[in-house]
Amino acid sequence: MPCCRLRALCQYETNKLVRIQSVRLGSLKWSLNGAILLFICIMMLWNRKYQEFDLVVSSVTTKVKGVAQAPLPEVGNMVWDEVDYSGPWKGKNTFFVVTNAIVTKNQKQGKCAQVPLKGRFCHTDKDCEKGAWDQQKHGIQTGSCVKFDLSKKTCEVSAWCPIETRSTPPRPALLAAAENFTVLIKNNIRFPAFNYIRRNILPEMNDAYLRNCHRGNDSLCPIFRLGDIVREAGERFSEMSVEGGVIGILIKWDCNLDRLMQRCLPRYSFKRLDEKESNKTLYPGLNFRFAKYNTVNGVEERTLYKAFGIRFDVMVFGQAGKFSFIQLIIYIGSTLSYYALTTILIDWLIVTSCYSAEVGQNYSERKVESIQDQVKCILCVSYIDENNLRLVKRSQKKSLQVIKPMSVQPRKEDPGHLRAILCLLQPSDDTNDDVQPSLGKKTDPNAKPHRPAWCMCDSCAPSSLPEEELCCRRTEGTCITSSPLFGQLVLRRSLLEAVLLYQDPLSPSVKKLQTAALRHCAYREYISWRFGVPPNDTHPAIPSCCVWRIRREYPSPDGQYSGFRPVKMTSMQACENGEL
Repeated sequence: MPCCRLRALCQYETNKLVRIQSVRLGSLKWSLNGAILLFICIMMLWNRKYQEFDLVVSSVTTKVKGVAQAPLPEVGNMVWDEVDYSGPWKGKNTFFVVTNAIVTKNQKQGKCAQVPLKGRFCHTDKDCEKGAWDQQKHGIQTGSCVKFDLSKKTCEVSAWCPIETRSTPPRPALLAAAENFTVLIKNNIRFPAFNYIRRNILPEMNDAYLRNCHRGNDSLCPIFRLGDIVREAGERFSEMSVEGGVIGILIKWDCNLDRLMQRCLPRYSFKRLDEKESNKTLYPGLNFRFAKYNTVNGVEERTLYKAFGIRFDVMVFGQAGKFSFIQLIIYIGSTLSYYALTTILIDWLIVTSCYSAEVGQNYSERKVESIQDQVKCILCVSYIDENNLRLVKRSQKKSLQVIKPMSVQPRKEDPGHLRAILCLLQPSDDTNDDVQPSLGKKTDPNAKPHRPAWCMCDSCAPSSLPEEELCCRRTEGTCITSSPLFGQLVLRRSLLEAVLLYQDPLSPSVKKLQTAALRHCAYREYISWRFGVPPNDTHPAIPSCCVWRIRREYPSPDGQYSGFRPVKMTSMQACENGEL
């Protein structure tokens, strides 16, 4: 036993293949395989699937240049340089440029009337709660109701007075000249997996180049005009500078580090990141407040600035690829499955009627072996007035004659059986004697008491089993047992004896053959005649009229019969092919 198990381990199994000799299918197969191979190669080269990739690690520094003079209300002309419009508000990978402002001059600590918000006015001191504060107010209420102007009163607050009164920025923007400011972006990158370092200021870029380069002539120039950045982002600087906003500067590194195709250069693109329309957002634009302090006569004063501007966020992303033999093998292995599309398509063409119905049926029978559930019993029914086979499920309640079929299949002749019958059928003078029952045979008293409701040939006998309630016809007409061919092919004793001897040449003398063997052989001959080659995993059902005609010819001595027992039939062709 251990030796048998060891031999079972030393076996190799392969799938069964069906080879079809066809010029059309062969040409289609190689055409599809060639198209798939071309697609795989194009995708491999386009997406560089033969490379190993690593993500970029980056650092960014910026330097803004530009000077502008802007007239500020209550302040006068003021010159703005880098420290004024960008200095204190630099962040990581970002820089800010002030483009507009609201100025409130000479604010001091004191008490003054609160600027009315959304119609909030007071009439008496009871309307003002002492010590109250909320996000909409500029100070803490003192509890007094004071005049804001000649006709309105508001609550008095302790705050920096006078309070900022203007809420909307001036148009046009005070620092509209910032459109001509420039920024130098220095970007250093590294790919750790390949120990590769690069920067956007290339080695051949010297001082003279940087002083004269322009984005319109050189896409690699690291110096950008702010107006050009906003324009390439799809915005107008004159409009965006009023309320401010956020612009993204995207630097993409897509590097090929292979020796023969080495290339690693940045690509710049620009996009607005905030919502620009005031009717779609509660607080559009970008602004913040800052103050400049001084002391006058010992009293601290400040000038309050509400600054509007544009923030530029520099975002760096990308990857580098380098040839890897392992990645190439993985890609080739993963794409081999694409060739299954050829098999799927050709199988679909063969099985369907798009190619050939005859070839499709032959291909399906040779390639696919159907196995039915053991619980289900599929019966095969053949009627004399129909040239096809019906497949029905066995039922314990309904008559087999009235059960609706699961499917209808064409009848397939058994050429092996036909050749054997033609060889065994010899002209004989005692043909009628072979067909007629002998004198010693007794007639079955239960042969045909009356015609059942499901019988169409007027020759069937009633039965208590639903699977035996089957007639030879679908519609009313002559019974098949009345045909002379039924006697020649099914009942003829000499033919049945020859068939039994053919199957078992060393059997006892034909004179000693039992009636039961002849009866069962007659059943098989009827199935081979009327069913041909039944579909796989189906059980042929013999009509009641034929069963009782055979039983009358070859009766059981005690008058008892086993009844319907499903059995799978094997064709003579299968015997000849050595499949048994």
